[in-house]
Amino acid sequence: MASVRGQLLVATSAIAAGPFWRSVVYVLDHDEDGALGVIVNRPLESDIDDVLPGWAEVANAPGCLFEGGPVGMDSALAVGVVTDMAMRPLGWRQTDGRVGLVDLDGPRPAGGELVGLRVFAGYAGWSPDQLEAEIAEGAWIVLPAQEGDLISPAPERLWAEVLRRQRGEVRFWANLPEDPGLN
Repeated sequence: MASVRGQLLVATSAIAAGPFWRSVVYVLDHDEDGALGVIVNRPLESDIDDVLPGWAEVANAPGCLFEGGPVGMDSALAVGVVTDMAMRPLGWRQTDGRVGLVDLDGPRPAGGELVGLRVFAGYAGWSPDQLEAEIAEGAWIVLPAQEGDLISPAPERLWAEVLRRQRGEVRFWANLPEDPGLN
């Protein structure tokens, strides 16, 4: 299978519970060693400044931490979309296009360097061939990402919005009731 780095994994009804239920995962890395991503539609109650003082001013709304995934919930990572590839901030490392990881131990990006930034508690990780098997089993739909998906002002609506903008039958997944048994 080709790498899905820079794409979205959208959970299907095959994932009926847990942290990945109706999740949208942005894949930061995917190679023969496995895959790494962050759930982009799970805002937490925690304010960024409570954990990383000063970083809330460079994050876009909502200015809270996001549950990046079930792995390493006691650690944080930041994903930022740069304004201009020629003017990358110090501590920013490209993952795909204008999207990259931001070093939280380095200097905060200056105003105007980023279109947006999100801070995630934890991440989603897959061992070699694990993600490929889950995709083959129908747990995930792999879809193109838009930079705005990472910094959506309404992350709670992202699962349905990503599905609705697709062509063909995939878009009908957006109408799936939360509990299909009650339909």
